[in-house]
Amino acid sequence: MDFNTDQRVAAIMASPTYRLAEDDTAFMESVTGRATRLELEFMRADFYLREHRIRSTVVVFGSSRIVSPEVARLALDELSRSTSMPAASHEQQLARARRDLTYSRYYDEARLFGRALAAGSKTNAGHEFAIVTGAGPGIMEAANRGAAEAGAPSIGFNIRLPVEQRPNPYITPELAFQFHYFALRKMHFMLRARALVAFPGGYGTLDELFEALNLVQTQTIRPIPIILVGTEYWQRAVNFDYLVDEGFIEAADRDLFTIVAGGAEAAHRILEFHSSAG
Repeated sequence: MDFNTDQRVAAIMASPTYRLAEDDTAFMESVTGRATRLELEFMRADFYLREHRIRSTVVVFGSSRIVSPEVARLALDELSRSTSMPAASHEQQLARARRDLTYSRYYDEARLFGRALAAGSKTNAGHEFAIVTGAGPGIMEAANRGAAEAGAPSIGFNIRLPVEQRPNPYITPELAFQFHYFALRKMHFMLRARALVAFPGGYGTLDELFEALNLVQTQTIRPIPIILVGTEYWQRAVNFDYLVDEGFIEAADRDLFTIVAGGAEAAHRILEFHSSAG
């Protein structure tokens, strides 16, 4: 068989199998490559966090739907002036806008929390208690914003979603990460965590909160402050006393977290806990 050697060499060099493994996208995204992707996703974030001397973090969760008071007030004012929709629909939207304005105070509380915690974030050995969030808007943005305004590192662990979540602008650019796997993202949330703070939120917030409670309850991780900000919200959202009364958790498990009214108190309790712990 005769070969056109130049064409043959060109075909060889263009073949996916001739690429370096890390340049072979099809292989890296295959089922076979999954274990490697998992390892790389863990190692990559760990490498950059170490490089930027992030020694410990405080994880903040809360709804991406909570907006700043300024945004909420503007939306309500514009809606109040609107005359272009049916009365029933208008009233529904007004009620939602009023609710958004009520909850917007937690944006300010999360922002205040980020600033207050920054007071204890820098040591000679590196950064302690660096704020880390899921990188999105709402409470995540507010906590990152407070830390950034205080000159502290601000970390964001984004995740690929069906509808892309744009990272908020207050994350330190060198500390902005995007994950493919929820499991690896969860691991990094807790790996350096010295506290977890949950503001009002939905499934994502509850998921992370209960995972942290379970890890502490089962002594899988050492005890850390788990603080829920928003007394009225948390007392209505989850009836922990009912779980105790029905025997599904022990009375001591109810003490694995603390409910506080605002962000300043949450920051104070975290710094006090670690100061007394040495």
